Amino acid sequence: MLLTYRALKRRANARKLAITTPNGVDESSYVRIGGIDQWISIRGEGRANPVILELHGGPGASNLVFLPRTRAWERHFTIVRWDMRGAGKTFAAGGPQGQGELTLDRLHTDALEVTDHIRARLGVDKVLLVANSFGTVVGLRLARSHPERYSAYVGTDQNVVAGGRDTSAYEALLGRLEKAGKKKQLARMAALGPDRSAWSPHEWAEYARTVVTTDPLTYDTMKTVVIRSLWFSPLHTLRDLRAYLKAQTFSEQLGPQAMTIDEYAEGTAFRLPFFVFQGESDVLTPPEPARRFYADVTAPVKGFALIPDASHFASFRHPDRFLDLMLSRVRPVVTGDAAVR
Repeated sequence: MLLTYRALKRRANARKLAITTPNGVDESSYVRIGGIDQWISIRGEGRANPVILELHGGPGASNLVFLPRTRAWERHFTIVRWDMRGAGKTFAAGGPQGQGELTLDRLHTDALEVTDHIRARLGVDKVLLVANSFGTVVGLRLARSHPERYSAYVGTDQNVVAGGRDTSAYEALLGRLEKAGKKKQLARMAALGPDRSAWSPHEWAEYARTVVTTDPLTYDTMKTVVIRSLWFSPLHTLRDLRAYLKAQTFSEQLGPQAMTIDEYAEGTAFRLPFFVFQGESDVLTPPEPARRFYADVTAPVKGFALIPDASHFASFRHPDRFLDLMLSRVRPVVTGDAAVR
């Protein structure tokens, strides 16, 4: 019965994803990037719309599963979803032995190759960077260093590591565990210490899971948004879902690497429009560090907004609210047109 219901939902989602506009685009394939085949999906209802390159989170968590939830975005933007090395269909194609070097520098170089592929494929001068969660680690570096390729930067679930100086999420977790009387978990997390760059990949992943499962809003989002999107994705077979989860475990090695970054030292001057749209109640990447970093940013145009009733995965829990921000704040800046409603 469960598999029958899944099949019905997947078929309904597949129908929802159909793009029938005469000037729409719906193509996906493996592209040779950085010496390996990497999966790239390009979808939108109008080729004249601004082109978004999404940088997914995780690490290793492809955004392809969220296509049905974000279908309305494709009326106003052409959206490129790329499964980075170590993620999704890219991981499924090559397995753990076929991912090559898995470092932040390698992902940065891959992203530039993907960007140039998109620019050539779609005939556009610049693309709009939209990064979520782990993707914001790579996204900030791209936006800071290559304004010639990108029309604006939008970060959501924005990471601000600050060289390890900000420990607010860690301290808040210890507080939640203590209040809930979770003595064993509290002892385990306290033993890790606040220096996330010193954690092993397994410890980093254990911390993230503990944060997610100890906050009711984040846990609810994980169950009702993330897990449901995975289970009912029309693009993923059961074998694909197994590969999806294995990819996340494989990519855990990137977590501690990301925890060494100091965004302030790398630079707060951006030569392109800069936006941060954060979940108001995000406990994994809290809004206050993102707000402080944003306050120090200099950019031709910048904007910050909180998404109510949202923790992590804010853009996917409330895709309509995120789209409204994109249409009212971002699209007019990159197109020079009035806000679209």
